[in-house]
Amino acid sequence: MSAAENETPAAPAAPLLEVRGLKKHFPVRKGLFSRVHGYVKAVDDVSFTLGRKSALGLVGESGCGKTTLGRTVLRLLEPTAGQILFRGRDLAALDAESLRLERRHMQIVFQDPYSSLNPRMTAGAIVGEALAVHGLAQGAELRERVQGLLERVGLSAEHMGRYPHEFSGGQRQRIGIARAIALNPDFIVCDEPVSALDVSIQAQVINLLMDLQGEFGLSYLFIAHDLAVVRHICDRVAVMYMGKIVEVASCDELFNHPQHPYTHALLSAVPVPDPKTKRARIVLQGGIPSAFNPPGYCRFFDRGCARCSARCNQEEPHLHSVGPDHQVACFAV
Repeated sequence: MSAAENETPAAPAAPLLEVRGLKKHFPVRKGLFSRVHGYVKAVDDVSFTLGRKSALGLVGESGCGKTTLGRTVLRLLEPTAGQILFRGRDLAALDAESLRLERRHMQIVFQDPYSSLNPRMTAGAIVGEALAVHGLAQGAELRERVQGLLERVGLSAEHMGRYPHEFSGGQRQRIGIARAIALNPDFIVCDEPVSALDVSIQAQVINLLMDLQGEFGLSYLFIAHDLAVVRHICDRVAVMYMGKIVEVASCDELFNHPQHPYTHALLSAVPVPDPKTKRARIVLQGGIPSAFNPPGYCRFFDRGCARCSARCNQEEPHLHSVGPDHQVACFAV
């Protein structure tokens, strides 16, 4: 027997991020004494993994919980329940000091490039703040590193002394990206980073994010409405509906072989860049159930699902495998 045949297969690499049963419920208070009347279940039992140097797209309609999920993963919002295993450590269980040290390795790029920047700080101060807080640079070294970061995202040294209102939307988002990569993190949550930008600028920022991913070995949780952008930048896609992930698969698999009826409806709304090509648009019926009091059965049942059965009105489906790296929460699949 050859030496190659004697070798034990290498164990699969551990994911950079593993989320297990994550929940984020917001209390609703009423009455004179502001007693808790109930909870809005913005994120309700979500699980997924994210590998190193990869990008997971998170898509779904407005209000489904995408942004809340991204911020809860970073503990910008405190989770109600669940585990957030980042580099093998449960972020949900860390104390304040341990979490502060771990934040060097995870960052966020916000949706609004203006409100996310302090209007009283210059671009140089905004980008260099994290370096100073963590004691990684000061004085001339700090200025040099900030200048290098700004130049890496397409700005220049002369922009260091300017304030956010002196920049365009695309330039402000570049400052936000420079701030995010300042500490050389492993993981960045991109919360719809191009949705507030002109179409002509969106491609530039997307290409910048892809270049930075290759250069620094970054992993992205990429939250977006634009499925074309997600397909361009992501390896895998998770579809979210009413606080739950209803389908997750590799990018090509999900776009070519969608399984969940909600995924079909989302893809039918994507514009086709050919006026001669006709696509049958799936128009959802009914109304979205309340996140304050979600049903105990399939949450997509009341949207006019063509595949629904009696079981859908009695039980809640959970994610199950329908192929290699393809999971869906639907009884009909």
